[in-house]
Amino acid sequence: MIYPVILKIIAILGIILISYAIFLETEKKQDIVFMIGFLCLFFYALSIQNLIFIIAMAIFTIVSLIEFLEILFGLHKEHDKYNLKKIIRNK
Repeated sequence: MIYPVILKIIAILGIILISYAIFLETEKKQDIVFMIGFLCLFFYALSIQNLIFIIAMAIFTIVSLIEFLEILFGLHKEHDKYNLKKIIRNK
């Protein structure tokens, strides 16, 4: 009986983490928090056996991991022209 409750807590944690990551300033931290949030929802998707949800969360997790690794190894290209946070902050 406790198992479904734990899964729902993990799903809620994932939603909160993904929502929180949107507001983080540094991309490195943002990608880590996105990854953890997507992993939480991935495990929830596995438990409810929803194939579309499983695939979506797996892809989002992998993409967050790739972007984090690009930043970590200095391969990530940031386009200042299109960075909305910087544009708004400079006004």
